Amino acid sequence: MDYFIESASLDQLTSDCVIVGIYENQELTAAASQLDQCTQNLISTVLQRGDLKAKTGETLLINFVPNSAIARILLVGLGKQAPLFKKDFHKALAAAIKTLKDHTITSACCTLAEVEVATADWAWKTRRIVEVFDDALYQLKPLKSIPDPVHALKKMGIWAPESALAEATSGLHQGIAIADAVTLTKRLSDLPGNICTPTYLAEQAIQLTIAKPTLKVDILEEADMQKLGMRSLLSVSRGSRQPAKLIALHYQGGESQAKPIIIIGKGLTFDAGGISLKTAEGMDEMKYDMCGGASVLGILQAAAQLALPLNIVGLVPSSENMPDGDANKPGDIVTSMSGKTIEILNTDAEGRLILCDTLTYAQKYNPDVVIDMATLTGACIVALGRIPSALYGNDDKLCQDLINASESACDSVWRMPLWEEYQEQLKSNFADLANIGGKDGGSITAACFLARFAETFRWAHLDIAGTAWRTGANKGATGRPVPLVMQYLLNRASGRNA
Repeated sequence: MDYFIESASLDQLTSDCVIVGIYENQELTAAASQLDQCTQNLISTVLQRGDLKAKTGETLLINFVPNSAIARILLVGLGKQAPLFKKDFHKALAAAIKTLKDHTITSACCTLAEVEVATADWAWKTRRIVEVFDDALYQLKPLKSIPDPVHALKKMGIWAPESALAEATSGLHQGIAIADAVTLTKRLSDLPGNICTPTYLAEQAIQLTIAKPTLKVDILEEADMQKLGMRSLLSVSRGSRQPAKLIALHYQGGESQAKPIIIIGKGLTFDAGGISLKTAEGMDEMKYDMCGGASVLGILQAAAQLALPLNIVGLVPSSENMPDGDANKPGDIVTSMSGKTIEILNTDAEGRLILCDTLTYAQKYNPDVVIDMATLTGACIVALGRIPSALYGNDDKLCQDLINASESACDSVWRMPLWEEYQEQLKSNFADLANIGGKDGGSITAACFLARFAETFRWAHLDIAGTAWRTGANKGATGRPVPLVMQYLLNRASGRNA
């Protein structure tokens, strides 16, 4: 999709479709009012028929505009005439792009960035238009012999007056970078496990450095990890014919001595559960156990695309978790890179086994903060459903910064407790700690396990098991939490989260 800022006067615009906002009681936005005047009150006439109540997210397409260079007008309901909440703005945008997709419209111009949204400027509104539209237009195409029909929409102008061009242009660049990052994340996540292996994921990281020369990559092989003492991580890959990889993507846009932000993403390209084998139903969705790792690649791509003045290191521990004669067995004890010993009571709790060594490895960078994201526990879905990601952390400021970023990005999180009492559930008779803490509070005890390896730096953990992909008829990756983490980085780059 080609996104651009459109500054031409609406009465001089040529477009297949112009998108305008309508409030309840037939109140027109400024753009709708201007368009109404230059189309002989066409919008007012249509509204008088009562076919559009203009509740938030309602749409009505006027598919013929006489004597005009504009072929169609899409009316989008905004609710009562008052500043919109950010999520209502998102709802209106999602409804607009859904309507456009259902028609053979090749180009459009969206005027909704003029709508007043609480605590949002032109840059934010422009960015959200790109993000929401691009998310809805995503298609994974290469794997079907007869591809799904491709939407006709190819160009999207975002209208802005001269006074808002600078802000809108900034938002456009941010929106395109984040949308591209979400698309990369979703594409990698949606690929099946026989294509997207740990080696494939490492190759994609290498390709990123070719496309974005400000990125550098190191790929640690199993022999490298063995020398470092990453026996917890390597214990997971023992059951697979696919060798594990530890991908380290480096972006240095800040001062050479500035401490980096470390972003870690779980990269389990397929999780059968190991010896603690999962049930067959829904196991195909375990290709999504690498959504955190895919998100890291997307985030680093966006950081390079926007030339953020930050130093960032993305770490992706990648493996499969399969049953095999050499796989972990319940009751096995492994020694992590930190020296802590772990009793593996359930081989399906493998994500924490690869993440704990990666957290220890992150110490070598002397990080400012460390943020990990992982499709870690089904218990997180039981606790919170599929709306927010669970947030844990050992630093209140870091957690609050992430909450603020989530609210701005419309990528919700909910902070969960990380109390010392939960650590009791991880006690082992035979090792320093067990890799599970029983069925009670499973998402919490998983985070408590990781916290034992993050004691020397400011750290936050995002359990994205409920938010990284959709299940059912609309099965597919969501690209979360890329918008959240990118907003956090943008806030850091602007000095708001220093």
